[in-house]
Amino acid sequence: MDPHVDSLIAKIRSLEGELAIRRTRLNFKLDDGRARFEQEILQAHRALRTGVVRYVLDAGFLHVVTSPVIYALIFPLALLDVVLTVYQAVCFPVYGIEKVRRRDYLIFDRYQLAYLNILQKINCAYCSYANGLLAYAREIAGRTEKYFCPIKHARRVIAAHAGYDAFKEFGDAEGFRRRWEGGGEAQK
Repeated sequence: MDPHVDSLIAKIRSLEGELAIRRTRLNFKLDDGRARFEQEILQAHRALRTGVVRYVLDAGFLHVVTSPVIYALIFPLALLDVVLTVYQAVCFPVYGIEKVRRRDYLIFDRYQLAYLNILQKINCAYCSYANGLLAYAREIAGRTEKYFCPIKHARRVIAAHAGYDAFKEFGDAEGFRRRWEGGGEAQK
C-alpha cells in the first residue's frame, strides 16, 4: 500500500482515539458493558427529562403523523436481519470468510440515560437497531466484496468499509491477477 495512505489512516485512528478519551470526561464509567453515572449526575439527568405528554405535544403535528411511516421500516429491516443471518451462516463457511459478529453492531445502551423518557428510549432503540443493522449488513457486504472483487472504484467512495483500503487500485490488472493466482482472498 502507499506509505502516504498508511500515514493518513494512522492519523485518522489517532484522532478517533482522542475522541474516545474526550468521551470519558462526561462522568461515566463502563462496568460490565453498562454505563454508570455518579449519583449527582443521575439526579441532574432526571431533572432534565421531559415528560411523555410534553414530549408528544412539543413534537409537532407532522412529526406525530409521519412516525408510523418511519416505524413501518421495522418490517423490511427485520427481514434484512433474517436474510443476512442466513446468508452469512450458509456462504461464509464455504468461502472461509470470517463471520461478522452481529452483537458488535447492534448496540442498545441509550436506555441507560436518565434524561430520556420512555418514548425517546424507544426511538433510540429503533435508531440503534436500524443503523446497527445497516452497519452489520455493510460489513457482511464488505467482506463478500473483499473475497470476490477486491478492486477500488475509479471514483472516490464515500464512507468506504474497513477493508476497502487494502483493495487493489482501479486499473491494477497485474496486482489483481497476482491476488487471484495466489488462491484468492480467502487464502490470504
